[in-house]
Amino acid sequence: MAKTTTSAQRVKPETEAFIRADRFVCVAAKAALGQGHMTIIQAGDIADDRSDRLIVKAISDFCPTIRGDDFSSILVVFPQSGYMSEMNFETYLWARLQAFHEIDRHLSVWDKSVSPDPGSADFAMSLGGHGFFIVGMHPQASRLARRAPFATLAFNPHAQFRQLRASGAYGRLRRAMRHRDMDLQGTTNPMLSDHGIVSEAAQYSGRAVTNSWVCPFRAGRAKGHH
Repeated sequence: MAKTTTSAQRVKPETEAFIRADRFVCVAAKAALGQGHMTIIQAGDIADDRSDRLIVKAISDFCPTIRGDDFSSILVVFPQSGYMSEMNFETYLWARLQAFHEIDRHLSVWDKSVSPDPGSADFAMSLGGHGFFIVGMHPQASRLARRAPFATLAFNPHAQFRQLRASGAYGRLRRAMRHRDMDLQGTTNPMLSDHGIVSEAAQYSGRAVTNSWVCPFRAGRAKGHH
């Protein structure tokens, strides 16, 4: 995969413009950006590991700022990634998440509110002791709403979803997103499902997968676990 060269100064404004655009359907992310609660981390190529430790540290530093009663998100952008198919992107997404976990598991415990088993309906990625729903986006995504200018991994705290459910606002937010997606592409994302129904792992890359798909992620022995 040939790498691309992108001016570092372009990454943040182009990513923010993508989030603000009508074709980006996640109203929670729009709110996080509008409220100044979106952190954008610029990495290199999603296919290599040179930024992994810096990314894990950035996410760990972000975790203390998470509030369940407000929208927040941390986006890791890989502007040096070259052209890749949806299958390629899915492979690199899970390679990075596995690598992040191998670093993080020596530093943090898995968020007890979510499962480390990617086959579980309660699974969510955990970093810095916090569960995250990951949204993978890249220029070749089949879902228009995920067709970001650069390969990007959005880490959305599960704490805010729990608060939304508790307040009764989650259903309204979900319906708004699905209506926007329908207006944009004529269909809703077939992979979307609610946490606790089926594993959310199949939703991370944005590629439509079948029931036979097996998540490649495996959680290792955590800090303090003997």
